[in-house]
Amino acid sequence: MGFCSSSVISHKVMQTFCMKGIEKPNHKVAESKKIKGAVVLMKKNVLDFLDIKASLLDRIHELFGKGVSMQLISSVHPDPENGLRGKLGKVAYLEKWITTMTPLTAAETVFTVTFDWDETMGVPGALVIRNHHHSQFFLKTVTLEDVPGHGRVHFVCNSWVYPAYRYKYNRIFFSNKTYLPCQTPQLLRPYREEELKNLRGNGSGELKEWDRVYDYAYYNDLGSPDKGPDYARPVLGGSKEYPYPRRGRTGRKPTKKDPNSERRLPLLSLDIYVPRDERFGHVKFSDFLAYALKSLVQVLLPELSSLCDKTINEFDTFEDVLNLYEGGVKLPNGHSLSRIRERIPWELLRELARSDGERLLKFPIPAVIQEDKSAWRTDEEFGREMLAGVNPVIISRLQEFPPASKLDPEVYGNQNSSITEKGIEKYMNGLTVDQAMEQNKLFILDHHDALMPYLTRINSTTTKTYATRTLLLLQDDGTLKPLAIELSLPHPQGYQHGAVSKVFTPEKEGTGGTIWQLAKAYAAVNDSGYHQLISHWLNTHAVIEPFIIATNRQLSVLHPIYKLLHPHFRDTMNINALARQILINAGGVLERTVFPARFAMEMSAVVYKNWVFTDHALPIDLLKRGVAVRDSSSPHGLKLLIEDYPFAVDGLEIWAAIETWVTDYCNAYYKTDKTVKEDTELQSWWTEIRTVGHGDKKDEPWWPEMQTLPELIHSCTIIIWVASALHAAVNFGQYPYAGYLPNRPTVSRRFMPEPGTNEYAELESDPDLAFLKTITAQFQTLLGVSLIEILSRHSTDEIYLGQRDSPEWTSDHEPVKAFERFGKKLEEIEKRIMERNGNGKWRNRVGPVNVPYTLLYPNTSDYSKVGGLTGKGIPNSISI
Repeated sequence: MGFCSSSVISHKVMQTFCMKGIEKPNHKVAESKKIKGAVVLMKKNVLDFLDIKASLLDRIHELFGKGVSMQLISSVHPDPENGLRGKLGKVAYLEKWITTMTPLTAAETVFTVTFDWDETMGVPGALVIRNHHHSQFFLKTVTLEDVPGHGRVHFVCNSWVYPAYRYKYNRIFFSNKTYLPCQTPQLLRPYREEELKNLRGNGSGELKEWDRVYDYAYYNDLGSPDKGPDYARPVLGGSKEYPYPRRGRTGRKPTKKDPNSERRLPLLSLDIYVPRDERFGHVKFSDFLAYALKSLVQVLLPELSSLCDKTINEFDTFEDVLNLYEGGVKLPNGHSLSRIRERIPWELLRELARSDGERLLKFPIPAVIQEDKSAWRTDEEFGREMLAGVNPVIISRLQEFPPASKLDPEVYGNQNSSITEKGIEKYMNGLTVDQAMEQNKLFILDHHDALMPYLTRINSTTTKTYATRTLLLLQDDGTLKPLAIELSLPHPQGYQHGAVSKVFTPEKEGTGGTIWQLAKAYAAVNDSGYHQLISHWLNTHAVIEPFIIATNRQLSVLHPIYKLLHPHFRDTMNINALARQILINAGGVLERTVFPARFAMEMSAVVYKNWVFTDHALPIDLLKRGVAVRDSSSPHGLKLLIEDYPFAVDGLEIWAAIETWVTDYCNAYYKTDKTVKEDTELQSWWTEIRTVGHGDKKDEPWWPEMQTLPELIHSCTIIIWVASALHAAVNFGQYPYAGYLPNRPTVSRRFMPEPGTNEYAELESDPDLAFLKTITAQFQTLLGVSLIEILSRHSTDEIYLGQRDSPEWTSDHEPVKAFERFGKKLEEIEKRIMERNGNGKWRNRVGPVNVPYTLLYPNTSDYSKVGGLTGKGIPNSISI
């Protein structure tokens, strides 16, 4: 394909029909031909069968001739009235709307349409559709057969079409041919440009469900300042103090007390605006609602206190915790469901109640305790989950001993580690620290610097926690052995005096063993909070949303990069909007269940200051964390210093497959760097991502300039990796590992007991009770487990990496073949993952808990249609 030209075709030249691809007027009499079309759609009354009014009015409109009309647009024949546009064909209507049988379940219906099409009009490149009904419908595809001189023409629409009066413009859909901006047939260019203009909107007003506007806003909708200072939250984004990625604009009015904050919807409303085509499909929404009922446990909190048998809000034994999965929470004597029905919606209660009598909140057994109820306590499993658990993206190689802090000493004093070689030497297998570092055997899970600045405020609430460093030694068998855990607090006289730290080392028996288990719990609390806020929310959900908005605003659906990236954006804006409504908002589920509480999102904004887009390329991430070194002889150009690192081993294969697919795809459309430079839509897209979507990072030097083909390939590979594989790795293991809260507690409620105190005496006499009183309380556990059960479930309509929702997503042969190769490569990777999991040599693949590492198993087989808590599969997008 030739170079793109940036020259502008003059109107005069256009009128003389001297441009390539536009036919000169033909004075012979045009022959009209009937073109049959098949239109696949879903009526609104199918998806909302209680909407009888809509169905009735639609039938009345049909009787009066106000149905669904369509017009084809020629890509080669100009409109004499407007030489810059392709000519519209005659109006045609969908046939037999009233008599076509529509299933009551959510299913597609095929309608026919017949077009009168002059042969001189050439190939239709687009179509106009007008909905004159009372209600909207979901238009999936339009297929034309026997187009004169061409044959079959297919339109992939996948869009909600609202009644025509809702729009100030015509709804346009293009055929599945892919074009760079300069290669678009001249007569389709105005339609292409106007469609993008419509999607950008005018930047003002409150957006309604039928609006198709993609626009940006700050995270100014998390707080509810009108409810009082306890519900006020800072605006995230637009400032040096709290930078943040942008989110989708809704345009709601400001709050009364803070004009910079946006008014929130009622708590239980799920009707927060996102462009209609970004909302969950009917199957996904049904699945989500069915399980989301359980996440509303906070509605029950005042009532659940009556369900606790011995002590309010406490698990008294580990048996009580296991009863969540094996028996549910049992109503105490003298209480019954009827007592709490008065104030709890029956539908919610019915969902929470199970079939085993008066027991509530019975959860599936998490994988981590399915085989063995206590293996999670072992040091080997503790270390393994840093490599193959739900947060395998933090561990790094220790390159300085003792570990040093990067916090400003003028503000925070001396924050360097107090771990000494003498304190850990007896656990080092005869090695010195220098020898272990020289042999690349020392690793660290370091949450100190991220958390220390917030500890004073966090610990002023009911939370009592530390900033932690965990030091580990790589064993000869490939496992990680914890050497020491450092628990640090700010100096009681102020941050400028540095940290007050205690170091704990492994013990197996007696009180020392109990204290070591508590030290591991404090480290797990840090890791759980950091995982949920940073590894999961910030580094996948939040950072991807600006890419979605910019892609829809600046890249036409005809653009090859739009077609490449669009599957990886499915449902993300919707799940993020729901998160702002019920999860990450003031008083929301996250604040109730994760230790930073009201400071959670503020803390994530501070961490975003260090976000670097290019560091999310997996090879760069591994190098930066020091867990890999460059090696030209390796297939991936890297050598892992922890050979048995399941996330990295599987991830590098997935990364390479994505990179190869993106390379093959981009090479089909961009033959030179010049083609990239002169792609006007691409350049506008990249500029907007940097300067608006991630506007608080616009001056960073690490942004690719997007002037070369390798830069384009690398950037798209990172986007796809983050939206698919990285999110899968940090999301779908939540319930398998953290569904059992003692393994990954989210909160600690008291500090490490000191000798001579009542807490220490309790620790000596009843270690299990002391542990349970320290970690997440019962209410928080019920709420947190309810949440992560939802987040860990695959929808039954999930579309996985290597799959597309339509086999005819493009009519271009070369990209289709490249995508087929990509799918076959993923199948090969699946087989290798299963082989590695079955090889006893790799101890970190299953660990003491016997949970195989399948979070990066692509799941391209039909098994993926099952959905649920499978613990495997890489969805195309951040869809939950």
